[in-house]
Formats: sequence, C-alpha cells, structure tokens
Amino acid sequence: MQTVRLKVEGMSCSHCVHSVEGAVGKLGAKAKVDLDAHSVQVEYDDRQITLDAIKEAIEEQGYDIVS
Repeated sequence: MQTVRLKVEGMSCSHCVHSVEGAVGKLGAKAKVDLDAHSVQVEYDDRQITLDAIKEAIEEQGYDIVS
C-alpha cells in the first residue's frame, strides 16, 4: 500500500469532503480530507490504481491539485 498527501484547493465544506472521499473510494482507494490543511491523504494499492487516476478523480469533482 502507498500513502500520499495531496495539496488540494477549493475544498471548504462537508460536501467537498464527501465528494472527494467518494470519488477516490470508487477507485478502490481510501481518502481522508483535511479541510484546515487543504489536503487529502490517500492510501491506495499501486498495483491496482495509479496516482494519476486518483488525481484525475479529484479534479473531476472540481478541485485543483497543487502538489
């Protein structure tokens, strides 16, 4: 399992949390959003999913990944 913390802009409420965690969850990964830090910690199996796919899923929800 891999764990990565992504800096994400545009998240501000519980809807944002559910959108991001849900989108990442559909890919088979776990996400934990930290609104105060503007970040998402993702745990995933790099044999089954790529980091690029995770980033794309977050961006499709309308948020910007800055790192």
